[in-house]
Amino acid sequence: MSDANQKANQPVDQKVDLQEAQYTAQVGFKAVVTVQVTDKMVRQFAELSGDFNPIHLDDEYAKTTRFKRRIAHGMIAGALISRALTESLGRGGVYLGQTLRFVHPVFIDDVLNITLTITGLRKEKGIGTIETIVTKSTGELVVKGDATIMFAYGVKD
Repeated sequence: MSDANQKANQPVDQKVDLQEAQYTAQVGFKAVVTVQVTDKMVRQFAELSGDFNPIHLDDEYAKTTRFKRRIAHGMIAGALISRALTESLGRGGVYLGQTLRFVHPVFIDDVLNITLTITGLRKEKGIGTIETIVTKSTGELVVKGDATIMFAYGVKD
């Protein structure tokens, strides 16, 4: 893996230890995780999901579509949001829900920035709502939504 790919697959902001996050999670907390979508990811996702749509896997077919090249499965962005939540807010939490709106396609080798912003906390329940925004490195919006998570250790005042 090249240095550029290794860098693209590392979180931009410092990871937060979830045991400490119970003390630091606040509305407005923001983190960005950057990941490059690779051909290997797309092929592995097809195997995992059973979604072998040629728009994702077949270069020749993709050339005949409106996109003119292969696009990544939309749910790869959803899975990367899950990854970003773990890397940014710590391990051990539980994903309670997620809304997703796919705005633009993600192509193979696109570099994505997953931006998470805590928009609400129910501290007594240890539950947070997180705005989830995925953009390409060019700034183009590709996915937006909201996640609801249960922090592993709750949230303290």
